[in-house]
Amino acid sequence: MAKQYKSVSGTIFDVTNYIVLGVIGIVAILPFLYVIAGSFASDAELTQRAVFLIPETFTLTAYKFIFSTDTIVKSIGVSLYIMVVGTIVNLFFTVTMAYALSKRSLMGRNTVLNLIIFSMLFGGGLIPTYLVIRELHMLDSYWALMIPGAISAFNLIIVKNFFQELPPELEEAAKIDGCTELGLLWRIVLPLSMPVLATFTLFYAVGHWNNFFSALLYINDPAKWPLQVMLRQIVLLSQAAAGDLNSMDPNFVKPPEQSIKMAVIVVGTIPILFVYPFLQKHFAKGVLIGSVKG
Repeated sequence: MAKQYKSVSGTIFDVTNYIVLGVIGIVAILPFLYVIAGSFASDAELTQRAVFLIPETFTLTAYKFIFSTDTIVKSIGVSLYIMVVGTIVNLFFTVTMAYALSKRSLMGRNTVLNLIIFSMLFGGGLIPTYLVIRELHMLDSYWALMIPGAISAFNLIIVKNFFQELPPELEEAAKIDGCTELGLLWRIVLPLSMPVLATFTLFYAVGHWNNFFSALLYINDPAKWPLQVMLRQIVLLSQAAAGDLNSMDPNFVKPPEQSIKMAVIVVGTIPILFVYPFLQKHFAKGVLIGSVKG
């Protein structure tokens, strides 16, 4: 097979793209590298050096401060529970509703779609939502962090559009073989929908992991606080997790406030970063798929 040679202008274009994207990538990652380095730095170094990527004095004081009690470990477990269960709830309701709405023969389909679009533009507001959750006796319950946002209207429409793009011949062949609607969804539609499902799994999981405002409103029991709320308490109080000074070492030296903030960012960010590599191969395809046809 003969080699295909690029023109000079094409080569210049490719080189320019690599340089521009490389610079953008470096600019994007440098702040995070600085935060990681600052979380291991001493008070004097943070004060004297404006920006650095390698600390001169390596110290784990900030992390010892954060993990001085088992409270932070429990809050990580709470966040993982909310993220896993909440994501499953999101996917279940999103997929089942999107599959039903993808059927053009469904009675009242257009009315339901219009109501979904309406919910994207207008919401009930903070106080009515709080009153509804209180009347449903979900205060101080993890369900208060999962049920109100069980379905994202935008994600639902994308998944519905993806289901509509699947060849109708697959459905006809499956029904001829005696497959039910649930069997069709489970055995044919879902296996073909892995890119879009992987993408929205990541979206939902990151949303649950980063959600702290809902927990701040609906969870009053400190034992049920997720990681983000607990880290907020550490930053605000500059004490041990949830202010438990009695469990602290009496010889413990309080770390600098800036170092605590940087360590908090690292602790809150690193866990969710490990999820992305497993879904990355589906992400680029899934984020675009289903967004063309209506």
